[in-house]
Amino acid sequence: MLKLINVANGSSFPCCLHFTITCSTMQKGCTNISLICKEVKDMLKINWQAEVEKRKEEIVSDTQEFLRINSILDDSTITVSQPFGAGIAQALEHILTKGEKFSFFVKNVDGYAGVIEYGQGEESVGVLCHIDVVPTGEGWTTSPFSAAIRNNRIYARGAIDNKGPTIAAFWALAIVKELKLPIHKRIRMILGTDEESNWRCVDHYFKHEEMPTIGFAPDADFPIIHAEKGITDVSLVWNARDDKDNQKIKVLQFKAGDRFNMVPDQAEVVITGDEKLLKEMKDQFTHFLVGQNHKGTTRLNGNSLQIVYEGISAHGSTPEKGVNAGLFLTQFLATYSFQSTANHFFQFVEKYSDFTGEALGIAVQDDASGKLSMNIGKLTFSENGEAEVGLNIRYPVTASGEECLTTLKEVAGSNHAQMLVHDHMKPNYVEKDHPLIQTLQDVYERQTGEEPTLLAIGGGTYARSLKTGVAFGPMFPGREDVAHKKDECIDIDDLLRMTALYAEAMYELAKEASQ
Repeated sequence: MLKLINVANGSSFPCCLHFTITCSTMQKGCTNISLICKEVKDMLKINWQAEVEKRKEEIVSDTQEFLRINSILDDSTITVSQPFGAGIAQALEHILTKGEKFSFFVKNVDGYAGVIEYGQGEESVGVLCHIDVVPTGEGWTTSPFSAAIRNNRIYARGAIDNKGPTIAAFWALAIVKELKLPIHKRIRMILGTDEESNWRCVDHYFKHEEMPTIGFAPDADFPIIHAEKGITDVSLVWNARDDKDNQKIKVLQFKAGDRFNMVPDQAEVVITGDEKLLKEMKDQFTHFLVGQNHKGTTRLNGNSLQIVYEGISAHGSTPEKGVNAGLFLTQFLATYSFQSTANHFFQFVEKYSDFTGEALGIAVQDDASGKLSMNIGKLTFSENGEAEVGLNIRYPVTASGEECLTTLKEVAGSNHAQMLVHDHMKPNYVEKDHPLIQTLQDVYERQTGEEPTLLAIGGGTYARSLKTGVAFGPMFPGREDVAHKKDECIDIDDLLRMTALYAEAMYELAKEASQ
């Protein structure tokens, strides 16, 4: 019978200190160290899933509690201490307080980020999560922040992106700590607060805090994301111009979308002018909806017509999975004649509204990460001629982002527009033979029995902010991607499975110091 004894205090394994060993092979006079090590190795095997199941009730409860906090960016409540608004500040304080209760080292980095850390050592393993969420949109079955449980799923904005996986990572760290496993690197959870907007949180964090040696972000898909496309948010902007057109109908305003990285699920236009023409337009729109098998509403009030088109939201990295309400409403409006500025705007959008950027001349692809994708996430027009087309572009890891932007600038100029670059993140790519990849592959295959294939995505995770980092989960193969959609949810069994994977991954990455 193998026994591991802590020389310092006599307690049994697990312990991160030195051990003396007595076992059946030694008692029989065996000096074969490989046999002795095998017994030790067998003793050290941990049933990670069983450890998670012991804590299931607490994990589920903590997830619901965290999801009930509305952590959408709120400009109206921004202060020095809460740079992204009251809700995000509340969520950050909530999880840091929980970290203190578990006796972790915690730190609030000026409201921009949080740190929850366990272990000792010069090096650290980073686990990068984010606690902010995108706007809720319309049409939820239950309140987006109720965290209601139906059919073994927790429904809430942020359930899968990324507050549910954040709690999974937190409990994974807690399990490593509670088992007193021997580690030689610090495990550092870094909690971002502005991932869904401009990543100002990680910019601030890395100006004031350390860069982990290696790490992962639980914010994409399993098995492992080793390639993330470059991402840039660009606006093509038209300023007010003199417009002396004397059209019978005129666009007062048009709006679709709030975020570059979301497919707009609603578009609205207000048109004024000849009542007879507006009545005809109202009837034609009804026929258009039937042809598209989509939904929408109209309201005619004298010489004013309001049209609302209902689409389906999706993540900006997969625009083809949504129904872009702005593009479909534009398609309808482009058949009419308004003031010249409105005509130019709708015709431009209709001409350049493909998902690959081919019409704009920026379509590229590579073997490592596939084709460039483009989401038209924001569309606005006002009667004074001011207009914006907001693009979220994700280009392959071997492509040149600078060349893409140069081409866009040329297209903008030829259409009397200015190009504004709001954000640009370079691609992230970790070679398949890197030790980080190999360790995570071993963990995934050991726990799931499935092949740990390497994937490339158009989505952007915090992994790209690390010198060496990948995305690891949380979405399992075959699951529907519900991030950024109404009725976003996380399957409770998946929540527990990912917790087990994260716990073992943390341990394996932290148990030995780099040579």
